[in-house]
Amino acid sequence: MRERDLTSDEPVIRLDRVGLSYGPENDVLADVSLQLRPGSMTFLTGPSGAGKSTLLKLAYLALRPTAGRVSMFGVDTTRLARKDLAPLRRRIGVVFQEFRLLDHLTAYENAALPLRVLGQHEKAYRDDVIELLKWVGLGDRLDARPATLSGGEKQRVAIARAVVVKPDLIIADEPTGNVDEEMGDRLYRLFRELNKRLNTTVLIATHDLALVRKAKTDVLRLADGMVVRVPALADPAPGAPA
Repeated sequence: MRERDLTSDEPVIRLDRVGLSYGPENDVLADVSLQLRPGSMTFLTGPSGAGKSTLLKLAYLALRPTAGRVSMFGVDTTRLARKDLAPLRRRIGVVFQEFRLLDHLTAYENAALPLRVLGQHEKAYRDDVIELLKWVGLGDRLDARPATLSGGEKQRVAIARAVVVKPDLIIADEPTGNVDEEMGDRLYRLFRELNKRLNTTVLIATHDLALVRKAKTDVLRLADGMVVRVPALADPAPGAPA
């Protein structure tokens, strides 16, 4: 894979006192400030219902905050027109909890879809897509459609689709939630390889403390609508919440 030459120390993501509410007494996030450095790998943890998925949606520009400012790649997105967000979104690969695969496409076609959308010819990307699917354990499922795939297999296709364009930022919402520990380790190594070799910034929301413990990297904890940075969870206390 080609090494990426970064020329800016501008944070990839910057949230300044961001809030999001669905009414006067329904604050999901309140006064959230954080920065992700280029080339960093960060886990976002917190109890169920804390708003992790909402925070990720702000990070990949699917939602706008009701207070504060969200900057991506040095660009203040808060008041940008929707059409002006598209170039920024193309620099982000997203792994969704619900997979979002197209039922009429094969595993190979789903994984290759971002490259097709970008107008690339299949001859240029076919070998790379097949190699990626083999790496995530789907080398024998290239022609399978989503209806015939298990939940774990669908998740692996979704991850392959998110990383196939080698984005500047990867955002993953519980990427190991539907796979066993061995596959979870393999998928983590894929994220880590992209992070290290291409300097891709990675943000992963997870309940998987074992994964966080192995990674020994930056950890953000979301609770009560606010984010705090905590030490890498090399040895979390028994029974400690995510």
